[in-house]
Amino acid sequence: MSASRWISTSMPYLTPREQGQDDAWSADAAAQGRRGSQRIVHAGEVPAPVEVARLLGAKDGEPVVVRRRLILLDDEPNELTDTYYLTAIARGTPLARTAKIRGGAVTLLAELGHVGALVREDVTAGLPDEDEQEALRLNGTDPVLRLTRLTLNGDDKPIQVDRMVMPAQRQQLRYEIRIG
Repeated sequence: MSASRWISTSMPYLTPREQGQDDAWSADAAAQGRRGSQRIVHAGEVPAPVEVARLLGAKDGEPVVVRRRLILLDDEPNELTDTYYLTAIARGTPLARTAKIRGGAVTLLAELGHVGALVREDVTAGLPDEDEQEALRLNGTDPVLRLTRLTLNGDDKPIQVDRMVMPAQRQQLRYEIRIG
């Protein structure tokens, strides 16, 4: 039996960029004639939330590194993304600082020897909490999509966990599966 091939709109965000290329979000937005940017609102060590600890194989509350970002499209809030890393991977690297990373975090991870081989994404829908309403300029009845992505290396060890919150009416997620 041959392997199935899975393609999603997440693919450009999962592979390292070539030398000198913009980060995936900026490039994706530019391809649509728009401007993609991000504001890093926090970077550093925090106690691992329960779900993140489970996915990373860490203990609840164990320190992990997080990069919290507000993703903007044409200067309007488009997504909230928290990306978590084990401290063994990210402590003392640019991942733990608020400066923009040339080529994006996936490119830096690859340079550090951490290359993703498998990704698991879970998508749910719900209503935003108060902080999400404020950051994304939503009211309490505007639905959001919540995407949790776990990236594993070739040894099935976790590299990172992304938790994204997106206004549902502003998003399109696409998945293609080639069978056989």
